[in-house]
Amino acid sequence: MSRALRTVMLAVLLTVSLFCRTGYAQEDLKPLINELATAKLPDLPSKIQALATTGDPRVVPALEALGEGDLYFRKSDNAVFLTKPAGANLTVIDPLSGETVGEEAKGALTKIRVNNNLRRVIRSALGGLTLLSPDRNVRLQAADAVLKSPSAENLGLLDTAIAKETDPVVRTRMETARSVSVLGSDLGADEKKKAIETIRDKIGGRDAIGILMTAAPNVDAAAKAEIDNAIAKIQGNLAFWDLGQNIWYGMSLGSVLLLAAIGLAITFGVMGIINMAHGEMVMLGAYSTFVVQDVIRDSYPGLFDWSLAIALPVAFLVTGAVGLIIERGVIRFLYGRPLETLLATWGISLILQQLVRTIFGPTNQEVGNPSWMAGSFPLGGLTITWNRLWIVLFSLSVFFALLVLMKRSAYGLQMRAVTQNRRMASSMGIRTPWVDALTFALGSGIAGIAGVALSQIDNVSPNLGQSYIIDSFMVVVFGGVGNLWGTLVGALSLGILNKFLEPTVGAVLGKILVLVLIILFIQKRPRGLFALKGRAIEA
Repeated sequence: MSRALRTVMLAVLLTVSLFCRTGYAQEDLKPLINELATAKLPDLPSKIQALATTGDPRVVPALEALGEGDLYFRKSDNAVFLTKPAGANLTVIDPLSGETVGEEAKGALTKIRVNNNLRRVIRSALGGLTLLSPDRNVRLQAADAVLKSPSAENLGLLDTAIAKETDPVVRTRMETARSVSVLGSDLGADEKKKAIETIRDKIGGRDAIGILMTAAPNVDAAAKAEIDNAIAKIQGNLAFWDLGQNIWYGMSLGSVLLLAAIGLAITFGVMGIINMAHGEMVMLGAYSTFVVQDVIRDSYPGLFDWSLAIALPVAFLVTGAVGLIIERGVIRFLYGRPLETLLATWGISLILQQLVRTIFGPTNQEVGNPSWMAGSFPLGGLTITWNRLWIVLFSLSVFFALLVLMKRSAYGLQMRAVTQNRRMASSMGIRTPWVDALTFALGSGIAGIAGVALSQIDNVSPNLGQSYIIDSFMVVVFGGVGNLWGTLVGALSLGILNKFLEPTVGAVLGKILVLVLIILFIQKRPRGLFALKGRAIEA
C-alpha cells in the first residue's frame, strides 16, 4: 500500500471517528437537557450543574435561554427546545445544534420556570463552562463570574481549568475563585484554611473582608477562627495603607501649596510686599495653558501631548511680564507702606479677575490632560494618579532649580544680600530697585508655572487663585519668610496635616484648626520654622 493511500485512509478514519464521537456526545447531552422539563424546581440546580460538568459549550444557548425564561418543553414528549415567535405559533429550535425543527402551537409548549436563586446557579454554571475557552479574555471573565457566584459544584471544573491554565493572571484569578467556592463546600479544614489564606493574600482589602464575613456563618468553629484572624490581619493592612494614602494625599496637596507659595516666599522675603494679587498670577498661568491648548487643538492636534511643555515657558513669560509691569507701575511707589501695598495689590487682583471674565467668560474652561498624565497605577495598597505624581515631581524640580539660582548665581547672591541688609547692599553697588523688580517678576513667573500644574487638577476659572492665596501666606509665615527650605517644609507639613484633619472634623473646620495652630505657633516663633538671619532683619 502506498504512503499516500495510507495517509488518505487514516484521514478518513479520523473524520469518521470524530463524527461518530460528536454524534454520540450530542445524543448523550439531549437526555440531560430534556431532564430540565420534568425536574421540580428544587431539583433544577443539580440538573444545571450536571450540564455544566460536561464542559460542552453547546449547552450554553440552552442555559442562557433558561436564565432569560425563554426555554420551553413540548408537553407530548417533554423534549426541550429554544423558541422564537412565528405568527400564532412558535418556531422550535434544537438547543444543541441550533437547527430549526419545525413549528408548534403555543398551547403545545410549556415554559420552564426559574427564579432568582436559579438564575445565580445558571450564571455560575455559564462561568464554569467558559473556563476552558481558548480565548484568554473569555477565561478571565469566566473566572470573574465564578468568583461573583461561587458554588461548590464548580470545584471539579475549576481544578481542571487551573491544571491546564498557563497564563499567570488568569490562573491566579481561577485559584481565587476556587478558594471562594471552597468556603461553601464540605471539604476539610486544611482546604478551607488554604482557601482563607488565598482570599486574604490575593484578594485582600474590603472585598476580601466582605467575602469572609459572608462565609463565616456557614463554617465550623475552626474555620471561623481562621476567618476572624484573616479579617483582623486585612484590617491592620488597610489601616496601614490608609495611613500611607493620607500621607500621599497630603504630599500631593503640599506640592500644590509649594508651587503656589514659593514665588510669594521670595517676593515677601526680599521686598516685604503683601501681594494679594499673587493668586491671580497663578490664575493667569492656568489661562495661558488653556490658550496654548486651544491653539494646539485647532492648528497642531498632533502636538497635544507636548502642550504642557509649551505652556510652561509661555505662562512664565506672561505672568513674569505682568508682575514686572505691576512692580514698576504701582508697587515701587509703596515700599515701606505694607497696608497701602496690601490694598493696592488687592485692587489689582480684582482688576485681573474682571479682565479675565471679560475675555474668557465667567465659566470654567476646559484644560485637558496629556496622555502621559492620565490614569493611575497601584503601588501596594495605594492608588497613585499620574497627574498628581507629575505635579509632585515638577514642584520639587522647581524648588531645587530656584534653590540653585539663589545659591549659585550672581543674581541670587544679590537677592540674598538685599534680603539680609538692603542699605548695605545698596552701598555696595547693588541696584536694589532692579533686584526688587526682577524678584517680583520671578515670583510672578513661578506663580504662572504653578498655574500650569494646577490646571491639571483644578477648575480653570477667574477665581482659581483665590483658593490658594490664604494657604500660600500660611505656608510662608509658618516656614519662615523668605526661606525656601522653610517653604518646602511648611507646605508639606500643612498639606499632610490638612489631609489627616479633613476625615475627622471636615474640610472647613480642618482649615480653621490649621489656622489656629499656626497662630499659636507664631506666638512662640514669630519668624517661622527657619528664620532668616541678618543685621537688618534682627534689628
